[in-house]
Amino acid sequence: METKKQIGIWMDHSIAHILEHKGDKIITSNIESEFTHEQRQQALGRNENLMHNKEHQMQTKYYKTIADAIKGHNEVLLFGPTKAKEELSNILKADHHFSNVKIEVMHADKMTENQQHAFVKKHFQLT
Repeated sequence: METKKQIGIWMDHSIAHILEHKGDKIITSNIESEFTHEQRQQALGRNENLMHNKEHQMQTKYYKTIADAIKGHNEVLLFGPTKAKEELSNILKADHHFSNVKIEVMHADKMTENQQHAFVKKHFQLT
């Protein structure tokens, strides 16, 4: 029987809290988007089209970095307050590398680290 490799990710468009579920433990790391408010203002001041291109490029890199963290896991919970979780879910579902990965998406408000840990533990205990 294959061991379940489970990962929960609380995310919005600027940061992803990676919560790897290992037995009773949660191992946490963070991935931050490189598209900052300052970069947005700089690009917007030059050209709105440039700003959107830069934002899309940085968002794609952000999602790829998160996808790399997911590789090797067979159960993924994406949760958070924005549409970023749905955007990432769609990217993962279109990528054949994740075709055997169970991906669930749930809405969640802003949470403390302890609340995120409890949310992930509870979710994976029920699956």
